[in-house]
Amino acid sequence: MKADRTSRRSALRRMSLAGVGAVLGAQPAGATAFALIGDENHNSDYIRAALGSTLVEDAGLSIDFTDEEKLLSYENLRHYKILILFRDGLRFPGGYWYAQNWNPKPKDVVSVPPIEKKIGGRRVGWMTQEQGRGVKRWVEEGGSLWAWHNNSQLSLMNKDYRDVEGAIYTGHPPIRPFQVKIVNREHPITKGVNDFVVTDEQHYVVYEKDPKYVLARSVNQDGLEFTDQSGKRSNSSEAVWAYDYGKGRVCFMAPGHMISALWNPEYEKMQKNAARWLLRKS
Repeated sequence: MKADRTSRRSALRRMSLAGVGAVLGAQPAGATAFALIGDENHNSDYIRAALGSTLVEDAGLSIDFTDEEKLLSYENLRHYKILILFRDGLRFPGGYWYAQNWNPKPKDVVSVPPIEKKIGGRRVGWMTQEQGRGVKRWVEEGGSLWAWHNNSQLSLMNKDYRDVEGAIYTGHPPIRPFQVKIVNREHPITKGVNDFVVTDEQHYVVYEKDPKYVLARSVNQDGLEFTDQSGKRSNSSEAVWAYDYGKGRVCFMAPGHMISALWNPEYEKMQKNAARWLLRKS
């Protein structure tokens, strides 16, 4: 038993080093998945901790984590079987400005000598047209895209990526409990998974693929509704879907703002099922 524990620790260390190598620009050391994570409101550390537990330690998936957008390219993706995208499409070269990230406001911050650069205000999309085309080509050729949480916002900014990912983000209410209701229990991703409740951001989307590919919906059981950016008012939205795209596969999972949601036991079960499905092991 001691030898088994030592072997597992050694394996995890090798996975960690592989991720460091990818960030530094080295060739990946056999990792299965490439994960581009983190944005203004989603610190990459909690995503790494959450998926490092459920997918790396528990499911045995080797992942190279990074928050460097430039590493997302067709040539780099050719070394992997799964692309995990757990971030939106925005970058803030002038620093964050939103109230939740500043207390006090930037104008009230004391600096001696004064800050000469203007903080905040400008936001830009980070995904280039070439990157969008690269992801689409890679999935069409057999790669698997695993999109998470607020990643549907990225689809608003890139036509090719939107066609692969399958939906656009339209907003969310404040963090509150909601049910993830399984609507297709026969798919390998939801096989054996029960309905569950999380406290999280309930993301609303405009889903653009065939309804038959939807596996689960988010439902506010208290009847609390939300009016999204399109003007639609509802207490429910598509939350999980999966389909083949060319020779590749796509899976989207909306819950994920809170690490407690990502570690819900039924959601963990779904994540492990999804990893197997994306790798064509189920």
